[in-house]
Amino acid sequence: MYIQHFGLAQYPFSLTPNTRYFLKLPSHQRAFDFIIAALQDDGSFCKITGEVGTGKTMLCRKVLNALEVHKNSYLTSFVPNPVLSEEGIMHVFAEELGLSFEPSISYYDLLKIITQRLVKLCSEGRRVVLLIDEAQAMPEETLEAIRLLTTVEGKLGIGAALQVVLFGQPELDKLLERPILHELKRNMTLSYQLSALNREGIEAYLDHRLTKAGYNGSNLFTQDALDLIYKGSKGIPRLLNILAHKALMVAFGKGEQNLTAKHIELAIKDTESAQQQKSLADRLFSS
Repeated sequence: MYIQHFGLAQYPFSLTPNTRYFLKLPSHQRAFDFIIAALQDDGSFCKITGEVGTGKTMLCRKVLNALEVHKNSYLTSFVPNPVLSEEGIMHVFAEELGLSFEPSISYYDLLKIITQRLVKLCSEGRRVVLLIDEAQAMPEETLEAIRLLTTVEGKLGIGAALQVVLFGQPELDKLLERPILHELKRNMTLSYQLSALNREGIEAYLDHRLTKAGYNGSNLFTQDALDLIYKGSKGIPRLLNILAHKALMVAFGKGEQNLTAKHIELAIKDTESAQQQKSLADRLFSS
C-alpha cells in the first residue's frame, strides 16, 4: 500500500505484537526488569496491569523470549485466553508441559500428573513459569486452582516449582479483592501498572517503529501532527498504531511525503475510540 511510497521495508504500525518493535521506554522496560527480577526470587505470583492497548501482550512476549534463552533454568507456559474452568485450564497447562493423557482423565488424576511433572522439573533445577494474558477474565475458581498448584513446592520443600505472571486490565485488581483469592493476593511479590506514553515517549515510539521498519528519511511527522496524535491517542500504543497507520494511508493517497495535523485529524475522524480519547484530552488540557 504505502510501503514503497515512504521507503519502508514493512508496515511499521501493525497491531500484531512483534518483539522486534519493543521500545525500552521507562515504564515498559521497568516492568520487564521487575518481572525478570521477581522470577529469580521464590515468590509465586506477580502481576502487570494496564488499560487496553498499553502493551501488556507485547511485554508478555518479550518475557517469553527472554526466558526461552534460558531453557536449562526455565520452562515456560503461555495461556492467552484464560476464560476456562479449573479443569479446562489444567488441561491446557498439562499440554503446555508436554504431558500425554487421555481426554477422559479425571481432574484428580490430571492434577496428580501435573504435580509429578512440576516436582521432576524442579528436582532438575528448572522452574516452570506460567504467563497468563487477559487474566482479568479468569473465573475466580480457576485462579484459585492455579494458586493451589503453586503450593506444591512449599509442601515438598524443594524450592519454587511454579511461578505465575498475570497480565490484565485494571479489573484484575478488583478480581483479586474477592475473598476466595485472599491467599493469592497475599503471595503477590510484584504488582506493576503500565502507564500510557507521554508526548516525548510518543515521538520516540513513532521514530523507533519507523526505523525498525526501514525508514531512514527525515522527520516524517510534523510537530503539529505529533501534538494531535498525542491528544488523539492519549498515549495508548494500540490506538497510536491505528492512527499512525491511517494517517500514512491518507498521506499516501494524497501523494504527500510528510504527515501533518490534517492527516492525523482525518485519521481521528475515522477512528471512533480516538475521537472519544481526543474529547477527553481536550477537557483535560483545557482544565
